Amino acid sequence: MISIDNLGKAYGKQTLFEGASFKLNQKEKVGLVGRNGHGKTTLLRIITGEDFPDEGSVTIPRNYRIGYVKQQLDFTEDTVLKEGMKGLPKAEKEHSWKVEKVLAGLGFEPSDMDRNPLEFSGGYQIRLNLAKVLVSEPDLLLLDEPTNYLDITSIRWIEKFLQGWPRELMLITHDRGFMDKVITHVIGIHRKKLRKIPGTTEKYYTQMAQDEEIYEKTRLNDERKRKEVELFITRFRAKARLAGLVQSRVKALEKQEKKNKLENLKTLEFSFREKTYNGKYVLSAKNISFSFAPANPLINGFDISIGAHDKICIVGQNGKGKTTLLRLIAGDLKQITGEFIWNKGVEWSFFEQTNVGILADKRTIEEEIMASAPDVDRQTARNICGAMLFEGDDALKKIAVLSGGEKSRVMLGKILATPVNMLLLDEPTNHLDMESCDALLSAIDSFNGAVILVTHNEMFLHALAERLIVFQDGKSFVFEGSYQDFLDKGGWGDDELPLKQEQSDNNMDAALGKKELRKARSHIITERSKVLKPLEQKIENIENEIEALEKESETLNESITFATQERDGKRIAELSIILSKNESRINILFDELDRLTSEYDSLKSVYEVRLDSLSDDV
Repeated sequence: MISIDNLGKAYGKQTLFEGASFKLNQKEKVGLVGRNGHGKTTLLRIITGEDFPDEGSVTIPRNYRIGYVKQQLDFTEDTVLKEGMKGLPKAEKEHSWKVEKVLAGLGFEPSDMDRNPLEFSGGYQIRLNLAKVLVSEPDLLLLDEPTNYLDITSIRWIEKFLQGWPRELMLITHDRGFMDKVITHVIGIHRKKLRKIPGTTEKYYTQMAQDEEIYEKTRLNDERKRKEVELFITRFRAKARLAGLVQSRVKALEKQEKKNKLENLKTLEFSFREKTYNGKYVLSAKNISFSFAPANPLINGFDISIGAHDKICIVGQNGKGKTTLLRLIAGDLKQITGEFIWNKGVEWSFFEQTNVGILADKRTIEEEIMASAPDVDRQTARNICGAMLFEGDDALKKIAVLSGGEKSRVMLGKILATPVNMLLLDEPTNHLDMESCDALLSAIDSFNGAVILVTHNEMFLHALAERLIVFQDGKSFVFEGSYQDFLDKGGWGDDELPLKQEQSDNNMDAALGKKELRKARSHIITERSKVLKPLEQKIENIENEIEALEKESETLNESITFATQERDGKRIAELSIILSKNESRINILFDELDRLTSEYDSLKSVYEVRLDSLSDDV
């Protein structure tokens, strides 16, 4: 068991967390969630001893072994298998079969075992580091975004591996579906505090939303009561016979803890600009072939016609041609045989991680966004910068000083600024946190044009894919159907899904097919938005009016105090009448706010129940 007590950590003026306490108990598997830059990786580094807290303590049992995948590459053996065997416990130093099994699960071929680790790409070298940690069988396994360098079959393998992990686990990942299938608990870093709850990320985020809603209602109620007490004190402070009552209320007010209004936390906001397109198809590919080496063709005789509203996901193992196909469609590469036939009026944008090289280092973020399309003015660019979390002066940063993740956000911002009717997206969720991934998923789902998406995120695949381009067994082919249809018809040929997923499938409504369930979910989301948005606007308007009236009441109270000091009875009477009307209006608004909030909560719960009934199926 690991005990974290009153932990605090800050870098300069930025506090990551404070007063953080929790216990990691035996066999618990914990998912660590929170926004980017809020301290998830720092917490793991503190637990491993690579970083130190500003305050508090970490208590680790004696001889307790922690396994943590290092990003630094330090290989000393001349083969992959020998390097992997360095991770084996002392009692199992000769059990090479264990290493081979893990390496195979992570995508290494039998022929790779005798190759030098330095011959592999950076992604595969990180996989080798991961394999060394997995076979070491630590008491606590710490994994920070383990799926970033894995393809879909390796992700499915490690998911099952971690489900069977017999000891403790702490996991950071932006892939919510992956996390929920593995963990027993969630620890969230939110508003500089840590909170641990049993269950899934859905349960955690629902609980946090409810807690913040209760906090805000309590705060507003406390503020109203505080103002009533302050008004009493102001009115009767000068009356000697009420001095005792006034003084008791002053003391009560001093003891009352004042709740601050919660800071509005920014999340990436995605809304793609759509350009009208009236055609039925956007693109046809005929007999497309391509290879980097003649003896190893990646794509051979590939055909597809893409509809104006198709949402197509490209899936398969790494290095088999997924990104290459997307680059061929985008025109970054030239096919060896075949042709792409574009229909007139098609405008597309292409997002790829390596495309950050097209950004001009000397431009500011704002200037780079403005260069995306002729009609993007400075205010529009600033709005998009804000949506990408580059607010205020951050929008004036030069591209040259940005991190890789920040440059990826700029690339997404450029796509948001460009009116298109087709999106080409290659792993757009890298460098995004869970909240941002959810926002991106919603935006892609709402986009009315064609989408071709490369992703290993199975939540995205289940939610979006209407057709698939599959790279499998050395071939590429079009699968007509959803991702669940693909899995039902054999999929990746791996073992059956874990019991938890099988049970979900057994509860499926037999009257509906997978595609109909996904459409039903999309319909519910659209209906929910149409019903709840107007209520949200009304609630916001009332809250704004209450805030304005309360400020006016404060001014009136100050004026009454001044008039009292001047002994201007007439003025006091006039101001009191206005203040009374104000308070009456505020009371009416609070009643209306309470009614609308209850209606909103009730309707939201109905939609959540309807969506939950479909969530495991789509």
